[in-house]
Amino acid sequence: MHDVQQIRNTVILGHGHSGKTSLAEALLFTAGAVGRLGRVDEGTASLDFEEEEIRRKISISAAFGHLRWQGCEIFLTDTPGDDNFITETKFAARLADSALLTIGGVLGVRSQTEHFVDCITERNLPCLICITKMDRERANFQETFDEIRSSFNRLKPVVLYLPIGAEKEFRGAVDVVSGQAWLFQPDGTATPTEIPADLVDEVAARRASLMEYVAETDDDLIEHFLEEGHLTDEELQEGLTAAVRRGKLAPVLPCATLGNAGSSIILDAIAQLLPSPDQRPSLLGVNPKAQEPVERRGTAYAPFSAQVFKTTADQFTGRLTVFRVLSGTLKGDSFYNVSKGESERFGHLFILEGKEQKEVDSVVPGMIAAVAKLKNTGTGDTLCDEANLVRYDPLEPMPAVISYAVSAKTDKDEEKLFSALTRMLDEDLTLHLTREPETHEVLLSGAGQIHLDVIRERLKRKFSVEMELSQPKIPYRETLKGKATAQGKHKKQSGGRGQYGDCTIEIEPLTNGERFEFVDKIVGGVVPQQYRPAVEKGIIEAMEKGVIAGYPFVGLKASLLDGSYHNVDSSEMAFKIAGSLAFKKAVLEAHPVLLEPVMELDIRVDKEHVGDVMGDLNSRRGRVLGMDSDSRSEIIRAQVPQSEMQLYGPDLTSMTGGRGSFTLKFSHYEEVPSHIAQKIIAEHKPTESGE
Repeated sequence: MHDVQQIRNTVILGHGHSGKTSLAEALLFTAGAVGRLGRVDEGTASLDFEEEEIRRKISISAAFGHLRWQGCEIFLTDTPGDDNFITETKFAARLADSALLTIGGVLGVRSQTEHFVDCITERNLPCLICITKMDRERANFQETFDEIRSSFNRLKPVVLYLPIGAEKEFRGAVDVVSGQAWLFQPDGTATPTEIPADLVDEVAARRASLMEYVAETDDDLIEHFLEEGHLTDEELQEGLTAAVRRGKLAPVLPCATLGNAGSSIILDAIAQLLPSPDQRPSLLGVNPKAQEPVERRGTAYAPFSAQVFKTTADQFTGRLTVFRVLSGTLKGDSFYNVSKGESERFGHLFILEGKEQKEVDSVVPGMIAAVAKLKNTGTGDTLCDEANLVRYDPLEPMPAVISYAVSAKTDKDEEKLFSALTRMLDEDLTLHLTREPETHEVLLSGAGQIHLDVIRERLKRKFSVEMELSQPKIPYRETLKGKATAQGKHKKQSGGRGQYGDCTIEIEPLTNGERFEFVDKIVGGVVPQQYRPAVEKGIIEAMEKGVIAGYPFVGLKASLLDGSYHNVDSSEMAFKIAGSLAFKKAVLEAHPVLLEPVMELDIRVDKEHVGDVMGDLNSRRGRVLGMDSDSRSEIIRAQVPQSEMQLYGPDLTSMTGGRGSFTLKFSHYEEVPSHIAQKIIAEHKPTESGE
């Protein structure tokens, strides 16, 4: 296991229902790593073992498999295809050496496929493309291949195996390089056979085409090809391997994983064509002490370094930290967490095989390993040898696009809920927990509705606490547009010492952007000096509670003009109440209005959906500020009221078929249109009367 050249670290990518997990299960079964062929639809897949995955029949978390084939140790990472869980997919792709891209032979290229192709091209990952479900009705290899080439020609797809038969008749494939035909067996293996007569000419044509593509990837090969008109068998095989490992060609293979047809040729391609860790470019990091760049090669003899890309939390087993070894060899019982600046000790070192853990003595580059019960190490942290420091760029999660106010189903579980959520934040970097100071709500933000629903299910299953989600309140504000003067008098004399406070104030809008200004314009001693700050305090407290709809008041200048006092009954409390009364009266005469938060929105969308998105923005009271474009998409900049954006993530996905993304940040406050303000004020009245 310590021969790095025999290790392959491969991530399986593809849109939802393209057959990623089924492919992984078939590879594991064919290699003898599992005893039965797991099925997603039956809930028996070894890599979809979380209860939420079994129930929903989708992958929610990255899962790990390990197998041996042709002397190679192959580490597979099966990833989610749903946009709600794509952060784990991106993390896994960033730390892999190569990829299997699955595309259904019936559905073909989907809009989400672009996300996964981006994962591949951003890191120039060597890639195999598996056209899956070739045994299904309407499956068409050629149409799917043409669609891949037209949509993602930057991958340089080339046919490596031609299918024998289609739909129910799919039974084998022909190796375009060697010309050998294979018939697939139920156990996943393949037996040699003759090339069907109707494929002989096509195989020859495909081989000639492949030869030309391979030659174009290398200066020496293209020169030889132009001189001789062909490449030798050895040159073709070696040239293909070199081109794939440099990310210059992506071989395409057919398979039907439910019947375990084609898994052996995919395993052969992984072992023969995909690179080992030491064949990938050196990794770039920084020495945090010297602030100098550092290079690490993926060899067993380089200084140890790794990066954490997954953390799981459980109330019984605690934290499990999963990391990819990037360089060097890890032995012993500790490593240095350079991101946290401290050493961490661990008890046992594991590699992961589905939900099982296999203890090992040491790990080398390309291996995915795990340790339990670390105290401070989290997702994205860099681990290394303390004598050879390196820190890699942190893993950046996808931005949260949906937020809900979160609370426990019962008050007694509040503390338990937020303790459990804190542990979930370690596990899932896409989750964010924030407190909204103006509405006093705790907000839970995530990648989508399904994402937050799954978090709710996991909290109940893992921590026995039920979470409730509700639409968050919009932090409206109140202000005024006019000027008014009002008197506030608090007088109470019913036994014992009385209370007396009397003040007259003038209020007007502040034009300098400040929240509040208080001016003392009292002449003489009509209100003694010691009571004037109490008037200001009463106004400030009333501003916090609002007047027309219960939201904080802003942009107000209040001047204390006049008043009266009683030698015995006046007090600070009495003048505080008087100030509050005067403020509320004056506001109602000074044209009060509601303000709403307006968000700045950047939307990235393909050209064909620009019209739909623009029309939708208009319906949300949005203002388009401008547009930019790059080679692949349009970028729309707009301002939209926050109240219109609460469910924008799912709506944009629906509008664009998953091809749109957006970022959101606060811009400013502006006046709510009167017809909308009236509804908000009316909703406040029952609450107000109930209080």
